[in-house]
Amino acid sequence: MTVPPHEARPPGTGRALPDTQQGIRRRNLARVLHAVSAQGPLSRAAVAARIGLTRAAVSTLVDELIRRELLEELGPERPGRVGRPGSALAVSGRGPAGVGAEIGVDHLAVCVVDLRGEVRFRAVRRGANRGRAPEAAVADLTALVRRVVAEAERAELRPAGIAVAVPGLVARDGRTVVRAPNLGWRDVALGALLPGDWPLTVDNEANFGALAELWLGAEAPGDFLHVSAEIGIGAAVVVDGRLLRGTRGFAGELGHVPVRPDGPACPCGGRGCLEQYAGEEAVLRAAGLERREDLAGLLTERAEAGDTAVLGALRDAGTALGIALTGAVNLLDPETVVLGGALAGLSPWLLPSLETELRGRTAGSACPVTVSRLGSQGPLLGAAHSVVRAVLDDPAVVAERP
Repeated sequence: MTVPPHEARPPGTGRALPDTQQGIRRRNLARVLHAVSAQGPLSRAAVAARIGLTRAAVSTLVDELIRRELLEELGPERPGRVGRPGSALAVSGRGPAGVGAEIGVDHLAVCVVDLRGEVRFRAVRRGANRGRAPEAAVADLTALVRRVVAEAERAELRPAGIAVAVPGLVARDGRTVVRAPNLGWRDVALGALLPGDWPLTVDNEANFGALAELWLGAEAPGDFLHVSAEIGIGAAVVVDGRLLRGTRGFAGELGHVPVRPDGPACPCGGRGCLEQYAGEEAVLRAAGLERREDLAGLLTERAEAGDTAVLGALRDAGTALGIALTGAVNLLDPETVVLGGALAGLSPWLLPSLETELRGRTAGSACPVTVSRLGSQGPLLGAAHSVVRAVLDDPAVVAERP
């Protein structure tokens, strides 16, 4: 596998390009690529008109982007236009692509997204990762990545980097899992465990879920609080279209906000945390159900069948969520709260009690709650798209083909 020598970074987290001639050229490459990505297919003349550069300058930039396999020519524009028809440009369906990976408590997942934003390949491996040695889990993840990347390379796609979503706190170096209570991991350097030839970014799964909502959601606002859940519960805050990470990068640990200080012990070391009342396993316990592979599917199935124990457990989980979210809403005043992950599928039974708590406890007007259409796929898609966005933001990081 060949990859360019750069580190994939989510937009806005990398260094600003300098105001040198080379820095200006790199910014202009990004402007051209973003214009075609957002509004294409476009001719060179149309790109020049949109970004305010001369046609000659745009033509030179386009030629470079084609050599890097970031753009491709589709042939003459549609007939009927005045003057000589230009060649229509589109973002390439070959060449660089983003690889997203997810380490969940009970699964591993990998997908490849091309520069057009299309998921081209995907693979999932079910199985418990809680309590496993990080080396074993990462070895399985690496095998899954290699399998999916091999399929992508047969389709003339090559990784521009890999981004890994994890259910835990990640250091600002973007490579080290400081603590993942639901996995039992502490100070795990994923950068040292994954093969060294993959440009790598590691981030909290809720952060990637929020980025996916921002980029792929139907009408994502600029300011919102994104909440996602499986075994644990995470959150991410987006302000003015950017993640609010906090001093150490640990912002958003909603699952460990205590809703009942005298409640049961939590793996984080606290007591009465939200996860102990609204996480999937907590709801299963409250409903008196035994654990199985697809927890969300089991809860949905029983709720749809009118199982009173499950309906009561989900109602109580919604109440706990509402209590925890009230504190966050009162503190941050977001435009909306977005429910993602397993919460999205369970929203019909969670929302009534959750919204009751928000209405009764919020200092100002109640904050609206919406449901993500991405569901449990959000973190994986956000990871892959973060690599794609890094390429769109700085196309010069991709090596030209010989």
